[in-house]
Amino acid sequence: MPISKCQIVLVCAIIFNCLILFYVSHVHNINGSWLRHKQDAEFKKRIDDGKLNASADSRHEFEKDVTIVFLEFEEFENDVGRTISSIFSQFPNIHIVVISQRRPYPPLDLPAGNVLVVIQEVPPDQKQSSGRPENFITTPYVMFVPDGVRFDSASLPITMLAELKSMATTKPQLKVIAVPINTRTANECNKLTFDIKRWTLEYAVSEEEAQSYYRTCDAVGPNQVILLKAAFLHSLSAPYLRPFPESLFIQASVHHIKTKLLHKMSFPQGFRLFKNPHTQWKYENNVKIRKVAMFKKLGIKRVSSPMGKIDWYGCGKNTGRCFGTVYDDMPDYLYMSRWTPPCCLQHLRETARHLFSILKRDGVHYWLEGGSLLGAARYGDIIPWDYDIDIGIYQHEIEKCSYLAQAEKLSNAGKKFVDEQGFTWEKAIEGEFYRIQYSEFNHLHVDIFPFYEKDGIMTKNTWFETHRQDREFPAHYLKPLGTIDFIGMEASAPNHVRDFLELKFGKGVIENPQYPNPQKLKKKS
Repeated sequence: MPISKCQIVLVCAIIFNCLILFYVSHVHNINGSWLRHKQDAEFKKRIDDGKLNASADSRHEFEKDVTIVFLEFEEFENDVGRTISSIFSQFPNIHIVVISQRRPYPPLDLPAGNVLVVIQEVPPDQKQSSGRPENFITTPYVMFVPDGVRFDSASLPITMLAELKSMATTKPQLKVIAVPINTRTANECNKLTFDIKRWTLEYAVSEEEAQSYYRTCDAVGPNQVILLKAAFLHSLSAPYLRPFPESLFIQASVHHIKTKLLHKMSFPQGFRLFKNPHTQWKYENNVKIRKVAMFKKLGIKRVSSPMGKIDWYGCGKNTGRCFGTVYDDMPDYLYMSRWTPPCCLQHLRETARHLFSILKRDGVHYWLEGGSLLGAARYGDIIPWDYDIDIGIYQHEIEKCSYLAQAEKLSNAGKKFVDEQGFTWEKAIEGEFYRIQYSEFNHLHVDIFPFYEKDGIMTKNTWFETHRQDREFPAHYLKPLGTIDFIGMEASAPNHVRDFLELKFGKGVIENPQYPNPQKLKKKS
């Protein structure tokens, strides 16, 4: 079959386009490689300039602009004195501030020079201002140096300062410079998300491609020399919170501030600390204690590591719950613009699953009530700001559940029944209903309301004026009972869920979430 002119033109056009694509791709690769080489060359020039210009002028400028701070060290074993000596060997007039929660014991062996020790726990014979580090930092920049670092030249600190100053106009979201100690932590670059409302901190490995000489990170490893503006540092709620710099990165993430990690260079390590098992244990234990205190101060209950491991820092079986008595159906965390702590939600789910399994075992019919049914309809879970779970049961079936019968019996003696899994069952003192608590100490609970039918209407003996949904309803909603997805399982529920909820709460309640008493929050704001 002869080839037409149109086909020849089409083939030529395809070949021509392929050649153009190849050329563009080739040039792009060459240009990209050229750009990276250019960046490397420019950065190498800055390093070389730093080495050449680590003269009186550049050293004097660094000493004038930067205060060096020591925050991360242990009283029982440290290398602070020798670390400071190495700094003075390069910057003899630098201002150094050592911050300690209490007066270090044994006392620090510090070299002569411009060194100030700030004790944050102020004794009664001194002014409160004497324990505030920000009162003694008058330079525009602050450099945090971990214990055991060595300054073997002036060029790297000077380069860090030049980089930070250059970022002020070109990349304002980068407000922190980090350089690792030795190369082991050079590539620890993580993405960090702090969800304040949900009390949750999530780390993930940064997927951003490394640039020629730096990486952009939300958080980096612990063994870093950190440089940042003093004004930004002191704008944070807890600028000198330990463990540092982890506390810095968490707070910076709230303001969408990132760190520039100079991952191709490092400071040398000096004296190796905590070489024997006992001092290593003391050090690791101190870090754990500080981390728990940090998470408590910042309001973090759930932490997800880059590898997906989940750590909880909230309440447990042997502690009280994360919030106190609830007034007007409004827990205190709502006034802090937060939702229910995730550990509390998790424990509520465990308590409800345990209760449902016991009721099913004993042949007791139940159904989700009030806000718990609303959460199931809206989210398939507990409402994110709810603090308990409510269910209804038939009053005449109470005796079928041995645990409820035990709670009834012991209530006459002012006692509670604790089952084999540590859940606590009791008859409530507020009225004619029952409650199962997460434990004897942790009073997260499910309320169990006994209903009975009267003239085709389901009613009960105890009502709460603050609960607008607490009202009678036609018995036909329970004949038959239905099911609904809730806390990862099928839970019993009234039939015609939407109609039932709109009877209780009003039209459109599923589509229009609101807090239980929104007028309270308006007054607060």
